[in-house]
Amino acid sequence: MLIGEVARRSGVSARMLRHYEALGLVRPSGRTGSGYREYSGADIRRIFHVESLRSLGLSLREIRRALDEPGCTPSALVGDLIRQTRERLAAETELLTRLRRIDAVDPAGWEDVLRIVALLQALGSPSPGARQHAALLSASSAGPSSSTAPSSSSAPSSSASSASSASPAPPAPPASPASPADEVPVEVPVPVDALVEAVLNETEPNVAGALRWALARSGDGAPALLAEGLDSPAAAVRERAVRALAELPGPEATAQLRRALAHPDAVVRACAALELGARGAPEAVPTLIDMIVEGTQDTDAADALSVPASDPATAERIAARLLDRLAHGAAAPPVRSRLAQALAAVPGPTATRALVGLTHDEHRTVALTATYLLRERTPD
Repeated sequence: MLIGEVARRSGVSARMLRHYEALGLVRPSGRTGSGYREYSGADIRRIFHVESLRSLGLSLREIRRALDEPGCTPSALVGDLIRQTRERLAAETELLTRLRRIDAVDPAGWEDVLRIVALLQALGSPSPGARQHAALLSASSAGPSSSTAPSSSSAPSSSASSASSASPAPPAPPASPASPADEVPVEVPVPVDALVEAVLNETEPNVAGALRWALARSGDGAPALLAEGLDSPAAAVRERAVRALAELPGPEATAQLRRALAHPDAVVRACAALELGARGAPEAVPTLIDMIVEGTQDTDAADALSVPASDPATAERIAARLLDRLAHGAAAPPVRSRLAQALAAVPGPTATRALVGLTHDEHRTVALTATYLLRERTPD
């Protein structure tokens, strides 16, 4: 079969067939009397073998080895192809994500595109200072807010909830002078998913605080994206997700925090309960009481419990639950002391009666604690 006919039947161009011949990959078995290449059935089968291996991503050199060297086993070549394909897919996925983020901002011109790219690069910078600077620019680009922007030397703290006080954050590392974010105007918006990704990956406390602050000003979409982080196999990522949710305002964030109360991770449950308690959500009460009994952030839990207890009917239900924990099982003296302190933050006659009962506790420390708390208590 002549080269033109082979090209038509195989779908491989005559030029490529000549290239295969030059590489010694597929040589026609003979020539016609006029000197034209003539391919045998075996030659054509080899052409199809070459094309099949090319479809797997093998190079022509690798194909020649696979077909001509008996010792060339598939395992090594295929393993390399899998690794290379994964690397290529990861790079393509990263590029696709970046393009989608740029498209979501709807840039007016190429200058805007370049600014967005610079800001996204700064968010992924190895310099904590550059990342923090980019986070603050991101927050500024989100529009006016009643919040006060944190300075570059004091980012928002990483407290478990707004109900608990936080110590001042240590100074953040200085931004790199060559940071791409230094030239990004504050009006450049940042896609919410880029901020969420940065929040979930950030390990520096000051930078994380700045990113959460920026995320709280970023608009819709953040709660649902952060909720996906609660399903991460990494405990640190789950904790970052719930802490960021706790700093987001609005009903959507509150709804996600309510769902987090049933999370198998105790840290996630605790953080969600503290924030929900601070928002006055009665659904947080059982978890907050568990935290008090277990001694897990019990002071913060008692403080958070006092917010829903501002409603008289809810206060009575909370006091009844606390009493139930005192009555069931021989609670150790430290547990009784913590429950007494929680009762002190709950108004109403039920809590008062419980404290009176604890003044006669067999353990002197518990009785003294209850006596002091009852003396300081505002009359019902």
